Amino acid sequence: MANSKRQLFQKRRMRVRNKLRKVNVGRPRLSVHRSSKNISVQLIDDVNGVTLASASTLEKDLGLVGKNNVEAATKIGATIAERAKKAGVTEAQFDRGGFLFHGRIKALADAAREGGLKI
Repeated sequence: MANSKRQLFQKRRMRVRNKLRKVNVGRPRLSVHRSSKNISVQLIDDVNGVTLASASTLEKDLGLVGKNNVEAATKIGATIAERAKKAGVTEAQFDRGGFLFHGRIKALADAAREGGLKI
C-alpha cells in the first residue's frame, strides 16, 4: 500500500531531525513550520528543552497576518535573527522539518543569515 502525503512528510521530517541530532554540537535548533497561510520559526535549546526566541506571521505587531509569500518569510527571518541576538545566540542548526528547501523556507534561511545568524 502506498504511503500518504502526510506519512511521507513525517518520514522526511524525522530523517532531517535525526541527522541534526547526530551532527549537533550544542547549538540551538532553528525549527521552521510552514502552513498554507502562515510561517513560524522557533529557536530551541534541545539540551534544556527551552524555546529561546520565536517569530511568526501571526504576530500582530509585525503586520504580516495572512500574508503567505516570500516577502513575509524574509521579514520573519530577519526578525528571528534580531531576537536571537537579543537572546545571545549567534549560531544555530537549521531544521527545515519535512519541507523542501526552496521558496519561503529558503527565503527565511537567507534572511536569517543576512541578519547575522550563522546557520
